[in-house]
Amino acid sequence: MNKSLKKSLLIFVLGAFVLTGFFAFKAKNDKLFAIAKNIDIFATLIRELDSYYVDDIDPDALVTIGINAMLEELDPYTTYVPEEDSDDYRMMTTGEYAGIGALIGNRGEGSMVIMPYTGFPAQTVGLKIADYILKIDTTDVTTLGTADVSALLKGPVNTPVHLQVKRDMDTLEFDIVRKKIAIKNVPYYGKLDEKTGYIKLAEFTTNASTEVRNALVDLKSQGIDRLVLDVRDNPGGLVNEAVEIINLFIPKGKEVVKTIGKLENVNYTYKTTKTPVDKDIPMVVLLNEHSASASEIVAGTLQDYDRAVLIGRKSFGKGLVQTTVPLTYNAQMKVTTAKYYIPSGRCIQAIDYLQSRESNELVTVPDSLRKVFYTKNGRKVLDGAGIEPDKKMEQKSYAPISYSLVARNHVFDYATKYFYEHAKIADPSSFAISDADYDGFVKWLVGKEYDYTTYLEKSVEDMRKNAEKVDYYDEIKAQIDLLEKRVNHSKEQDLVTNKEEIKEILSQEIVSRYYFQEGMIQTGLRGDEDVMLAKEYLKEPAKIKTILTASSK
Repeated sequence: MNKSLKKSLLIFVLGAFVLTGFFAFKAKNDKLFAIAKNIDIFATLIRELDSYYVDDIDPDALVTIGINAMLEELDPYTTYVPEEDSDDYRMMTTGEYAGIGALIGNRGEGSMVIMPYTGFPAQTVGLKIADYILKIDTTDVTTLGTADVSALLKGPVNTPVHLQVKRDMDTLEFDIVRKKIAIKNVPYYGKLDEKTGYIKLAEFTTNASTEVRNALVDLKSQGIDRLVLDVRDNPGGLVNEAVEIINLFIPKGKEVVKTIGKLENVNYTYKTTKTPVDKDIPMVVLLNEHSASASEIVAGTLQDYDRAVLIGRKSFGKGLVQTTVPLTYNAQMKVTTAKYYIPSGRCIQAIDYLQSRESNELVTVPDSLRKVFYTKNGRKVLDGAGIEPDKKMEQKSYAPISYSLVARNHVFDYATKYFYEHAKIADPSSFAISDADYDGFVKWLVGKEYDYTTYLEKSVEDMRKNAEKVDYYDEIKAQIDLLEKRVNHSKEQDLVTNKEEIKEILSQEIVSRYYFQEGMIQTGLRGDEDVMLAKEYLKEPAKIKTILTASSK
């Protein structure tokens, strides 16, 4: 190549480099200018509103509304946390707060104790489920919302709080000392049979992996040699806790999850760093449509390594990673910074929020565009729509009468009545209300409102509405009237037809009065079809092996 040509090429390359840098610099400067301009406009707007608007405005409230509206245009996980909400946000991420240790809710008359947490002040001083809170210190709380009541119960560690509650016809007083409350990530674990262990993982806050490890070690000491890990209804949480939990079951040095975003500092590959507790124990993971984020990392990674059989329903599909960014005046922003990818290479994010924003409706990845990936043993898995279980289960449905009895608090109220009439009951694994108790419940319901519409009644009602629009309605009206008469439900008959289902619901609610959250979970496992199938699979190693080594699903 002659010198003239070399010189021309060099000038061209340098020129291209300079132009690229210039346009990149200009683009960056244009964006910074746009940001500065719009911030100035926003600040000017607030200032002028404060000056000119006919009524006084609250700048804090107005700006917060504006910020939240702006962030809603992005995705549901990018949120603003003002200083006054920082304690609640910390509790969500760590599972810790200072208070009395009870779930507070509303059952029609005001705020009441829904569930005292075992071992914490509310339970140790004797607060019971269904205690209505009348006063906190000197504040009458009967007209306050549940959030306000909960806020009054929280405070610095070791500070006193006085409660006045109504229990049936009695008014009781309690002096309680607030303590640091750490909500359990593993609210229950135990043995399903002599050889099968069960761990319910409800959260991924601080110490989740330690709790799972302790549960696993304890169960192994009791002689289990197979395991069910339940992440159903677990919304997720801390990624590092998910990594540590997976490390209990797979060898050191294995990739668990990779995060990839716009900035280099959010790109990271998480690997197992410890020797596992048990890398061979046969496992089933239970999941459903409410299993999200860290739950999906655990379930998906164990699936990708063919380490566990997944049973249940397709998970939520949250493949986005959030980072907390500090703002001025102690405010924070939780912002989506990356997507995560599990070992097979798939991202399970189900909703495209960019396209959803443009079309004003939720846009999911169509099946035709979902990509195929492969597990360690060559099984096909797909991206773009959550984690699909190896064995799909149907969602359990309840009769309309059961929904009505729960929604109208009749199950809750009868369980409370039963508790005060029975000093003790059998343990959660065996307790069930008797037929005589059920008859008592049916008599107690007389005169109480719990009306509902059955599926058939709704169908006939819709049919009538559509028929009324046609010219020949008068000709078919008599037939619709007859059909409506035949399908109209009898509450008395429905109480007979759905007796076993209602007894199961009642038994679980009654158990909570004596054995709290742990007892409710244990009782609920008895008729759990997912759990029963998991036990069946784990008792047949050949079936587990067949599923995990199949070339395709």
